[in-house]
Amino acid sequence: MDLSDYRKRIDEIDSQMLTLFLERMDIAGHIAEYKSQNNIPILNKAREREVLASVSERAGDMELYAHRFFSNIMEISRAYQASLDTKSSPLLDTIRESRLPADAQFPQTGSIAVQGVEGAYAQVAADRLFRRGNVMYFQSFGAVFEAVENGLCDFGIVPVENSNHGSVRDVYELFRKHKVYITRTTKVHIRHELLGKPGTRLEDVKEIYSHEQAIGQCEAFLKSLGSDVKVIPVANTALAAKMVANSNREDVASISSHEAGELYGLKPITTGIADSDNNYTRFAAIRRQPAVYPGANRISICLTTPHSPGALYEILSQFSALDLNILKLESVPISGSDFEFLFYIDFTGSVWDEGTLHLLAYLDKICDIFKYLGNYPEIH
Repeated sequence: MDLSDYRKRIDEIDSQMLTLFLERMDIAGHIAEYKSQNNIPILNKAREREVLASVSERAGDMELYAHRFFSNIMEISRAYQASLDTKSSPLLDTIRESRLPADAQFPQTGSIAVQGVEGAYAQVAADRLFRRGNVMYFQSFGAVFEAVENGLCDFGIVPVENSNHGSVRDVYELFRKHKVYITRTTKVHIRHELLGKPGTRLEDVKEIYSHEQAIGQCEAFLKSLGSDVKVIPVANTALAAKMVANSNREDVASISSHEAGELYGLKPITTGIADSDNNYTRFAAIRRQPAVYPGANRISICLTTPHSPGALYEILSQFSALDLNILKLESVPISGSDFEFLFYIDFTGSVWDEGTLHLLAYLDKICDIFKYLGNYPEIH
């Protein structure tokens, strides 16, 4: 036999496999209907282990590949069964109602809650997302969430992650506690400078103020200053600049943006102090009610997994079966719990896709905690 003969035989086998696959999926559909009517969970781990054990025993030298092949089939089957569960739920109703028509325009005005003071990087994000927005400043991220949730502000701007220093954990914890939704995100290029009053030299500096994220992003520079320089975390980089400007001392400085320095009358002592020039912070616009605008292609959720072996794998396998690309997966300890973790997941997708919609409903059903945080586009 030559290569063309082998390929012809493969085509014949594939045709037979397709027929059997379609028959198997049809039966899986009937099983899904039975389980739905009798309130039986889609996943039956004991049954799957039994099938895979039988496959492994019969596969001989191909045991590893046979196990993987049948595992994939069962993952696809579960995803299909989940998509057939057409029962309505509060989550599905909320998401469907949030899907806006194709000609819907993202608002350019409104009251915008921002943490910090004028000159903050969050203000840059707010100005980019809301060209005619009325920015209101709050002392903490928690106050921003409360202002949005309570209806005091139409939107809020919060940082969610930095390209070098990772996620803003405080903000992720607030997403768990508050009922708000992400409606749009944008990335802001972060350029840190060491700022002081006119005439202040690097050797004069004894104390440096900045936000803990900025401090982490300038770690190498700060270490080079030695232990005699005290680094003090404050709530915001712009607030740090304002504190230096209002101080009666000449030996203090801030790590802030050049724009904040100009705003508060400070001068750069040293520029380019971040560990990497490729330094971006992703900011999210949050609102009280979900709204899915045209172009939304990223979905954020958070959840806890059931307390059973392989629970996280079972959840992640559903994304693979639906060909959904996971962009971010992060575990965060739940404060006050006994080693329990909340998983934050970002993935490409749209709630206009019924498969994705039913995946969200399925996760809502099987997870002890599940929150849909929004379907949104990222603006550059």
